[in-house]
Amino acid sequence: MHRNQHLPIVSFLLFLILLAGLFSACGPDSGSVSKKIKIATDATLVPMSFVNDQNQIDGFDRALMEAIAKEAGLEIEMVNVEWAGLLGGLTTGKYDAAISSITILEERKQKMAFSAPYLKSGLAIVVRKETNGVATMDDLLKKNMMMGAQRGTTAYFYLKDHPAIRNMGYESYGHAVQDLIKGELDAVLGESTGTLYYKNKDKPVFDKIKMVGEILTNEYYGIAVRKDNPALLQAINKALKTLLANGTVKQLHEQWDLGQAAVIPAPGEVPVTG
Repeated sequence: MHRNQHLPIVSFLLFLILLAGLFSACGPDSGSVSKKIKIATDATLVPMSFVNDQNQIDGFDRALMEAIAKEAGLEIEMVNVEWAGLLGGLTTGKYDAAISSITILEERKQKMAFSAPYLKSGLAIVVRKETNGVATMDDLLKKNMMMGAQRGTTAYFYLKDHPAIRNMGYESYGHAVQDLIKGELDAVLGESTGTLYYKNKDKPVFDKIKMVGEILTNEYYGIAVRKDNPALLQAINKALKTLLANGTVKQLHEQWDLGQAAVIPAPGEVPVTG
């Protein structure tokens, strides 16, 4: 009998241990947002996202994320990731979100969620300054010209949808522009924000190229978020809605001199996407 006197106490302790394990297994509330989030960006395009002289990520994208974080009560860590690994790293959980002039596409929405659009851009043709008689894709086709684009971007996908146009893929927009200047390409297709880098940081190159014709597409940039984090998406959208309404996004647009290369969508122009 004496050996069994402590059985009720032991049973109660085991019950407490099991109860604690049950609560810990439930984990944090899925509706809550972690206060510190990791944001990936491809910091290769001035003034959207780039590494400044202090070796820090800078630009419109960072400024916008900092404004969103302040409004939403979040702390952000920005990390520089090459475009080739940016979206894949997001979907595999390396980052909580990504901002890098990421166009909202239906195929991308299958793997990730997007915030409401914060800028509208589009694809544009860039040629050498001395090139004449080229303003459209038909002009390039008729002249059998070679066009370059960065792999994995909407420009690259556009060319793949138009295989009659001779084309070549590049690891970066800048490499394509360098080959354009050297005469190895006749034109480069990229987002209309592409030439802003050279306008702001490399005048000698900017003086050798020009954008021609009209912007070919309407592309809307959104902040990409993992599908398993709807609370973060909701927090970002709520903050972004406020910043668009109170003029903060417009102020950042002017501060970074985006001009007509990327404009702020009109209210209600595009519905919030998830």
